[in-house]
Amino acid sequence: MRLSVLDLVPVRTDQSTADALAATVRLAQTADRLGFTRYWVAEHHNMPSVGATSPPVLLAYLAAQTSRVRLGSGGVMLPNHAPLAVAEQFALLEAAAPGRIDLGIGRAPGSDPVTSVMLRGQRGMDDKDIANFPDYLDHVRAMMSSRGVQVQLRDGDYLLKATPAAAGEPRLWLLGSSMYSARLAAAKGLPYVFAHHFSGHGTEEALAYYRENFTPSDVCAEPTTFLTVNACVAETRDEATALMLPNLQMMARLRTGRPLGAVDLVEDAQALRVSEAEQRIIDSGLRRAVVGAPAEAAEQLTALAEEFGVDEVMVNPVASAHRGTDPASAPGRERTCELLAKELL
Repeated sequence: MRLSVLDLVPVRTDQSTADALAATVRLAQTADRLGFTRYWVAEHHNMPSVGATSPPVLLAYLAAQTSRVRLGSGGVMLPNHAPLAVAEQFALLEAAAPGRIDLGIGRAPGSDPVTSVMLRGQRGMDDKDIANFPDYLDHVRAMMSSRGVQVQLRDGDYLLKATPAAAGEPRLWLLGSSMYSARLAAAKGLPYVFAHHFSGHGTEEALAYYRENFTPSDVCAEPTTFLTVNACVAETRDEATALMLPNLQMMARLRTGRPLGAVDLVEDAQALRVSEAEQRIIDSGLRRAVVGAPAEAAEQLTALAEEFGVDEVMVNPVASAHRGTDPASAPGRERTCELLAKELL
């Protein structure tokens, strides 16, 4: 089995943004050293608990401090950006770190409605970019290639390339959490990842549709996918559960419409009183996650891979930290990767 990492650059209550980035560098270097396949970063905006706002900026930073692991976006939310800008950013990353760049593209805004308007300007007030998403996806793919794309003008064609002399292309992936993305990935012959770590609902249906209706393309000859899952692994199940509790409580606040803050430390999360509705969400998230001591966590992860028929799992290590931890580190997240790697790699 191949293992990969998804990183939202979580920001704890004891961390500055600089601290969270320093912890992410250490985690990426850990994944690089241990033989993880890929390391993806997300795009979210105006969230106190998430430091990953600009995947290409963060990936350039990580590429300079790692040597082997594939780096990618999980993902770039394309409606927030001009297709040419995305193509240029990732074509340059591929030129700087050849053979190591993945471009995962999603359709969701990754933010609240007000932030979307600020990101997109007046375009954020309508659904035009959402409706044009399939075409924009094709534009990004074509502009990143060495061939470029021909833009038809009244007086002839105009050649447009993301870089002047591309020698390689980032690997394009389509991301999603609904049947829309499964249908689009199958129709366009693209590698596909369903956001199982986010909802845990509809994964089987989406992957089955994708595999059964896949159309081979020059990007991908056969259906290609892997599984994402939240994970926390420690020497004991009790410790793993304690480290995961702050993230579970944060997701409960998100889903019940309560104000969000930075990720709590373990001691603060344990002292927090939650509503019955929040506790149900916490319990559900715990059941869907990979959590426990090394052997049982490895067994859970292997069972998930077998259930969904994949040979790669991307873990989102969601461990918080105890009071007194170095703010520029995330030992629980690093330990999750180390223990899984010891069992499975």
